[in-house]
Amino acid sequence: MNKEKDIKELENVNTENQEVEESTDEVKNQESSQNSEKIADTADQEMENISEGDQELVDKKEETVENSSEHTNVEEEHDDDEHDDDEDEHIDYSEYSKEELVELIKALAKDDNVQKADRVLREIKPLFDEIRETERKEALDKFVADGGEEVDFEFKYDELTNRFDANYKLIKDRKSTYVKEKEHQKEANLKKKQEILEKLREFVDSEETNISFNAFKDLQNEWKNIGPIPGAHAKTLWANYNALVDRFYDNRSIYFELKELDRKKNLESKLELCDRAEKLASHENLKEAIKELNELHNEFKHIGPVPQEEQEALWQRFKTASDEIYARRKEFVEQLKSELEDNLKVKEQLAEEVQPFTEFDSDRIKEWNHKTKEILEIQKKWEAVGGLPRAKAKAVNKKFWGTFKTFFNNKSAFFKKLDAQREGNLDKKKELVQRALEIKDSTDWQKTAEEFKKLQRQWKEIGPVPEKHRESVYKEFKEAADYFFNNKRSKNSEVEKEFEENLKKKEEVCDKIEQLAKDNPEDIEQLRDLQDEYLDIGFVPRNSISKIKSRYSEVVDKFINNIEGISNEDRQAIRIENQVNKILSGPNADQKIYRKEQAIKKQISKVEHDISLWKNNLEFFADSKTADKLKDEFSQKIKAATNELKNLKQQLRIIRTAS
Repeated sequence: MNKEKDIKELENVNTENQEVEESTDEVKNQESSQNSEKIADTADQEMENISEGDQELVDKKEETVENSSEHTNVEEEHDDDEHDDDEDEHIDYSEYSKEELVELIKALAKDDNVQKADRVLREIKPLFDEIRETERKEALDKFVADGGEEVDFEFKYDELTNRFDANYKLIKDRKSTYVKEKEHQKEANLKKKQEILEKLREFVDSEETNISFNAFKDLQNEWKNIGPIPGAHAKTLWANYNALVDRFYDNRSIYFELKELDRKKNLESKLELCDRAEKLASHENLKEAIKELNELHNEFKHIGPVPQEEQEALWQRFKTASDEIYARRKEFVEQLKSELEDNLKVKEQLAEEVQPFTEFDSDRIKEWNHKTKEILEIQKKWEAVGGLPRAKAKAVNKKFWGTFKTFFNNKSAFFKKLDAQREGNLDKKKELVQRALEIKDSTDWQKTAEEFKKLQRQWKEIGPVPEKHRESVYKEFKEAADYFFNNKRSKNSEVEKEFEENLKKKEEVCDKIEQLAKDNPEDIEQLRDLQDEYLDIGFVPRNSISKIKSRYSEVVDKFINNIEGISNEDRQAIRIENQVNKILSGPNADQKIYRKEQAIKKQISKVEHDISLWKNNLEFFADSKTADKLKDEFSQKIKAATNELKNLKQQLRIIRTAS
């Protein structure tokens, strides 16, 4: 972006310099007696606009008329020079979002620089209209897709759009006011200059010399400091002004002495400008050098004529110094343009790389997240490339960001579908909750207990629900189940006997698992059957809960440790799966699973950060024995952390699958 801005600035400076060079050539021609006939012709063309009393003097004073022509051009071009510096600073707004464009126009509406605000507004208005039309079309397509008729479609713009339009009108109203005020100021300036002309006529007709001369110079300075006037009056006003100035000097005996003195002073001033221009050649900041050179040209242009014998050499010296800086500017601009073209090739390639993402589709969250990571990596490369040629930037930006938007729209649609499935699961679990509430007061203990167990199995089979409802719906279901089983414990004298039987059954299952660990530790399917049998048995006496749980964990671990021919990762996976099943069979299962999942995520993030940090550190070690030793240490750390990361991700995958 900075390089694009530099090119724009230098191109603008180039245009200004061409104007300065043309104006400076006028100054040079002003001092050349060879152009006298051409100047006289110019004066004749202006006669209609010059008062009758001044016409004779214009014919006699060719140099003054030439100055008049020069100053007329300056007056006409004055408005064109009133540009804000910010005009050279260009920002590519095509990548701005709707919200960013609204914030931008709000800031512009508060900006005192009306010209800058209007310029930026002309750039962002088409971009915002394009967004507006896209939203309207999408709404129309959805309306038609939902069964509506296009003729019945009515689109209401959102608050952001209304805010944009309100600020747009505010800026336009301020611009209109600004233009009117500027025209009023020009008329006021015209009146002031006309008043000065009347005073000059009084000086011309006066017989005073020394006394009136200082006042005359003051009027000239006052004239110079007055701002622009309406263009229709510029030539006439300048012609009259210069004719009166010419008459003033012509009526005084010291005219030629003053003229010669002024030319000598002008020579000194222009020699100083030459020195300053030559020093600019070694200025490190090219932008500042060109800006200062423009100012020097403007000063050179307005200083006035020098002795004729010095004209050519002086001009050539000043021009040579200027040409050296212009050559640097040209070389720099060409180099920047070349870099922007290289950037264009890179971004065109990246735009092609993201095209396949528009066709990506999957029903797995993991794959969507993986693809998201890939496209975001491409985005980082895109943002690191830099600016583009302005003429080609819009097309390649539109291609890249259009693909980007399509991918994330597709991803959003997938997750909306996933959310819909979870909403369906929520409805199913609410049905189970309703059934649990209906039977919780039943005293048919055996039948109702079996139905509650059936409801619990169905609950686990349904699948996840929206995160915000997970705890509340489970709490409601569990409270109904707990209510029933608490009543069952307190009111049924046979309950304790049943619990003792359950304890005995669980001990028998533990014995079977322990025996299986000795006889056939590879039969994982039988282990899982025994685990299911254990979990389906039911409650045991309170004072035996801890003991039987401990026994169960010991025999399962013993079985897992005795398995031969599997990796440690597989052993760990079996352990995690066993832990998850235990959690799911107990109270507050969803809450416990969620906490365990979050803890593993946090640990994964920490390990990934450590690996990234260690890998980065490896790049800074130089080749030496000490560095090699440190490299080995870091490599071992990275290897161990990578294995740990793999194990943690496996645990997370098991937990998500189970829940």
